Amino acid sequence: MDVKSIGVVGAGQMGNGIAHVMSLAGYNVVLNDISQDSLEAAVARIDKNLTRQVSRELISEADKAAALARIQTTLTPEIVGQTDLIIEAATENEEIKYKIFEGLLPHLQPHTILTSNTSSISITRLASRTDRPEKFMGFHFMNPVPLMKLVELIRGIATDEDTYKTCLGIVDNLGKTAASAEDFPAFIVNRILIPMINEACYTLYEGVGNVASIDNAMKLGANHPMGPLELADFIGLDTCLAIMNVLHDGLADTKYRPCPLLTKYVEAGWLGRKTKRGFYDYRGDTPIPTR
Repeated sequence: MDVKSIGVVGAGQMGNGIAHVMSLAGYNVVLNDISQDSLEAAVARIDKNLTRQVSRELISEADKAAALARIQTTLTPEIVGQTDLIIEAATENEEIKYKIFEGLLPHLQPHTILTSNTSSISITRLASRTDRPEKFMGFHFMNPVPLMKLVELIRGIATDEDTYKTCLGIVDNLGKTAASAEDFPAFIVNRILIPMINEACYTLYEGVGNVASIDNAMKLGANHPMGPLELADFIGLDTCLAIMNVLHDGLADTKYRPCPLLTKYVEAGWLGRKTKRGFYDYRGDTPIPTR
């Protein structure tokens, strides 16, 4: 299928990044959210990030202007439903995702492909709540979207080959690399990454090391660009916990039991960078470990 227009539902960190790369690649983008303030903030962030790319001579001023001109924002699902392919990029909550797809269904064109940027939730289960499970798949971008080169493509049990090839073609057009994953909890990247973060939480919880020593050990001892606790703050501790719960519930293995300390931080509202406190305190000039 020749995709010309793409709907992005959710104007947060992932949604604005997806809108950014899609518009820069030549697709007409309809960015949707329930908040006008969120839409305006997303466009401002896209403008800022495109300006950064211009300053680094990665794109031209004309490229930036053309990309911004391709982005339309809306609060209503009717306009989103007229696009060729829709990427749901809302928070990692299954019930919220169901409501989004149910709201879109009356407005879709017959050929419209539905996808989700979920990082862990069953694609088969999400697809089953729509009228087109054969035209539904996982389209999981990494954060930050403009910089990260990987996209996980996840087929549900009913996803047809045309849908997969269409999404694969879009990934190619973006200049990114696709990793095809089967529909098991957390797919590939987060199946490996989030349990590592959870184990770092246990290492902290059990007093094996403090925040600084754990992160420095992995940065200097394993050559990771970020320590696992620093990375957890970047991802969002609520997202890490949600993925661990999906793994624990979906695979029924105690090795995926979320660390109680991770749960405690989320209960406190210390979710990482987005709330200014997590394993580090970001309210000053320099992040300070909280344990």
